[in-house]
Amino acid sequence: MRLIDADAVARTLDPLTLVEALRSAHQTGEMGEVERLLIERQGTPNSALVWAAWRPGLGVAVKTATVFPENSLSGSWPNIHSVVTLFDAAHGEPLAVIHGESFTRMKTAGDSALACDLLAARDAATLAVLGAGGQAETHVRFLSAVRPSLRRIVVWNRTPHKAERLAAALRDKGADAEASVSAEAAVRQAAIVTCLTAATEPVLHGAWLRAGAHVDLVGGFTPRMRESDDEVLRRARLFADTLRFTVETCGDYANPVARGAVVGDLFDLCSGRVQGRRGPEEITVFKNGGGGHLDLMIARTMWDLCRDHDETRCVGVETSRFGSK
Repeated sequence: MRLIDADAVARTLDPLTLVEALRSAHQTGEMGEVERLLIERQGTPNSALVWAAWRPGLGVAVKTATVFPENSLSGSWPNIHSVVTLFDAAHGEPLAVIHGESFTRMKTAGDSALACDLLAARDAATLAVLGAGGQAETHVRFLSAVRPSLRRIVVWNRTPHKAERLAAALRDKGADAEASVSAEAAVRQAAIVTCLTAATEPVLHGAWLRAGAHVDLVGGFTPRMRESDDEVLRRARLFADTLRFTVETCGDYANPVARGAVVGDLFDLCSGRVQGRRGPEEITVFKNGGGGHLDLMIARTMWDLCRDHDETRCVGVETSRFGSK
């Protein structure tokens, strides 16, 4: 069994490797068996989440995660912690334990990047990032990988100094990035808008969207969370990563305006059952709701990349004290 350090893997892994793995896994149209357990701590924004997925040919994955949004206020702790265990589907043998906050960040960003590649304008030049928490930098990296046409990144956050800090970090890596004190100003100039907040009231308004924009809604994963207003949903064609885990479960799509209006999900798009962008003026919205099937796809990809390497050759992978497979 392997102990895989996702943070170490993230430092060298090409984002397109994970995006293409997700595309391939969705093309069959098969999700497998997936279950979710969510515990929300009353009186706090904190929650614990367990995803379990089983798909023949890929394996069995169980991810346990905690989400503590207030951690980002102090900056001392990541707001998401997770551990993933991957098992062989045929015999139930444990193959790997994957730790590190980069696992969920890369899974989430890969999910959005695949949708972006399927739905966003090919010549998109400006990206607006609403929310400057721990997910943001990984998201920018993955979106930029599928849209190398992006030339400018505008960051907004409710706490302005965090937007400045993220913009500075992106500039250090060679990006043309700036902070904006206005979410509206950031959105009005963007071809792609990604929302990475824990908002319970909309931070994105449909009146701000330019024709042809692609919107990536990421932060909300409970019915009470909401990043976009009704006008966003009225103006756009709506897509999700899976219909099962977004409609009625995630606040942006659980409201009456969106319910029943979602055109399709990544399985539909990747298999060709549903057409993506139909023209340059069309606005598209993708709800990134996550799901254990995505954890399984990413865990299996990491395992496949690392299983034939020894400790000296497999970057980011440690052999567990119980021995290696």
